[in-house]
Amino acid sequence: MTAPVDLLAIGPHRDDVELLCGGTLVKHARRGVRTAILDLTQGEMGTRGSAALREAEAAAAAAVLGVSERRNLELPDAGIENTPETRRRLARVLRDLRPRVVIGPAPRGRHPDHRVTAQLVRDACFLAGLAKLDPATPPHRPHKVLHSITYREDHVKPTFVVDISQEFETKLAAIRCYASQFDGATQAGEVYPNGEPLYDLIRHQAAHYGSLIRCRYGEPFFTFETMRADDLLALEVATF
Repeated sequence: MTAPVDLLAIGPHRDDVELLCGGTLVKHARRGVRTAILDLTQGEMGTRGSAALREAEAAAAAAVLGVSERRNLELPDAGIENTPETRRRLARVLRDLRPRVVIGPAPRGRHPDHRVTAQLVRDACFLAGLAKLDPATPPHRPHKVLHSITYREDHVKPTFVVDISQEFETKLAAIRCYASQFDGATQAGEVYPNGEPLYDLIRHQAAHYGSLIRCRYGEPFFTFETMRADDLLALEVATF
């Protein structure tokens, strides 16, 4: 059996995890947390480049992020479906990697694959805990499912924001690994264009999220569960 990971980020396409929560992965990897990425498709529908080129770029980005492992589920790009079969395939990976925390995309998204993946991740995380799903492998249900809502201003206020001020340049370096797709671009994935170069837009968005918690750069997350606080005097982010 594979050595368990602590934090698993799941994205529909190669590059999604870097754009959405790359800084958070770097932050945890630097703390000694075992992190991993699961891409659901190979990017064969991408306008620029090819699936083979994207594979090489994804490997380079994974090295920059310091993740312990990166896998691909090989679902059809632009055709991800939340079906019994795809749930089982994803659940098997979850049972193998045994993550404590899983990060998925936002529940809302511009790309259909993003929206479907958000629910697919939640459903597969539940099914992975059912003993009879696959008697050959032990059940495992992650403790927490988070949704990265970076760039999704049409959703809800973040439940929390991770300070990635020290990790942002590394996040951007990982994104730059996808040069065939992003060099000269003004939009990508859920990043809506405003005329700026894509890399500048990513920086400005991270600065916006950072400002919500009074730091330079941040990445926002949403949970359906209410977060717990036991020490009110330790709450961060000043009101005034």
